[in-house]
Amino acid sequence: MSEDAQQKKISFTARMLGTVERLGNKLPDPAILFVGLLFIVWVLSWLLSHIAFDVIDPRTDASLVIHNLLSGTAITEFMSVMVTNFSHFHPVGVVLVAMLGIGVAEHTGFINSALRALLNVTPERLLTPVVICAGIISHSAVDAGYVLVIPLGGVIFYAAGRHPLAGIAAAFAGVSGGFSANFVPSSLDPLLQGLSQAGAQILDPDIVLNPLNNYFFTAASSILIIGFGWFVTEKIVEPRLRHTAFNNNTGDLPAMHALEPNEQKGLRAAGLVFLLGVVVMITTAWPSESPWRDTTGDLTSGEAPIMRSIVSLIFLMFILPGCVYGIVAGTVKSAKDIIDGMTKAMHQMAYYLVIMFFIAQFVYAFGQSNLGVLLALQGAALLKALALPSTITVIGVVFITAFINLFVGSASAKWGLLASIFVPMLMQLGISPDLTQAAYRIGDSSTNIITPLLPYFPLVVVYCQRYVKHAGIGTVTAMMLPYSITFLIIWTLFLLLFMFLDLPLGIQSRYGYP
Repeated sequence: MSEDAQQKKISFTARMLGTVERLGNKLPDPAILFVGLLFIVWVLSWLLSHIAFDVIDPRTDASLVIHNLLSGTAITEFMSVMVTNFSHFHPVGVVLVAMLGIGVAEHTGFINSALRALLNVTPERLLTPVVICAGIISHSAVDAGYVLVIPLGGVIFYAAGRHPLAGIAAAFAGVSGGFSANFVPSSLDPLLQGLSQAGAQILDPDIVLNPLNNYFFTAASSILIIGFGWFVTEKIVEPRLRHTAFNNNTGDLPAMHALEPNEQKGLRAAGLVFLLGVVVMITTAWPSESPWRDTTGDLTSGEAPIMRSIVSLIFLMFILPGCVYGIVAGTVKSAKDIIDGMTKAMHQMAYYLVIMFFIAQFVYAFGQSNLGVLLALQGAALLKALALPSTITVIGVVFITAFINLFVGSASAKWGLLASIFVPMLMQLGISPDLTQAAYRIGDSSTNIITPLLPYFPLVVVYCQRYVKHAGIGTVTAMMLPYSITFLIIWTLFLLLFMFLDLPLGIQSRYGYP
């Protein structure tokens, strides 16, 4: 391709993404958007509740019924649970508790010094893949990446003199766009495997799947996501952001200069505390009878106390080294400084909490109405009716999942519903549960980063507004769209390559059934 043609191609891409950003930013504030979506769900539930659908709900083995949320009973029930919808909404607690510890570490200067030390040893040309890789590894800590890696991606890029929104985009791509790409096993593996196995046992009660039935594919996929995420960041996203000006209130963010002696001393002390904490964790979790394990002795299952304590451990991982750093470096004079750090972090979360209140109400109403279930079941029925070749069917699973993911964000909830449909359906077509699950994981991951219905999407908007005040839904969507399209296409082709070469997807995995 000539330089002139390449320039025209870049110009077209820039214009397209600019249009996406302008249209997206014309959408109302995220809080108002979810209020509007809530009303739409109410009206649709009322209209569709009068229709008898010839669809069986696999959760009840009865005909699917759309519940009318505008009935008197439904309205009074909604009013009675409005507070608990918000207070029990999982992302709220995860973010706030983690941010308390991170706020202290940031306020005392620990994060500032640690990042500058990291930048001193990381070549600038490798900064992007390092950030994406950190995002991928964060999957092992459940939702930690959303509250830890993504904002740090912006801070790291800013400290290196690069556009902070590009750092946020790269981190978001690793954390959420590459959600199923990981070379470190996580709780997601046994969670999805358990749901796949339950779906498979509808046809074959004796079938048993390995929790790491997709491990080889997801481990190899991490290299794919890092490589293409690196390319998209530096060739598409960052060049487009060069003309986007920063706010003037970034003076409290790290700048690239050498560490002072007191900072070096504080960082060494904080590092020792952190390493001591890691040693304590390994020592207490290693024994087979460790209280960190579940009743079967597993450390990685969703029921294992260590997995349910991830957010608490993140809190301690930041607050303890942060306090030690502050004391040794002299940035903490009294206990009030610690509380001030937490308070400042909560001030930054005020807008996020407002958005989360309305998202929690929408998620509740959408779930109660059964509209999401209807959407998923009808999509699966369409795929079955087409009766396409196995490779096309696998591609269909990927793209249907990607589309449904725009409306139903939770990976476990969505697969809990779809596994009972897709898995036995594709087994009848000679496709194994292992392959169906791998296809699902690609579709589920690739569109996370472009749907405002992802519970953490508004949080990413908030991170961007720290640097660019006018950033909105359109800004984030335009930034992430190149990643989403690239991952969806390349990752699907990667799965087809695995199939063509007959490479094992994971431990005890197979492609065909029986």
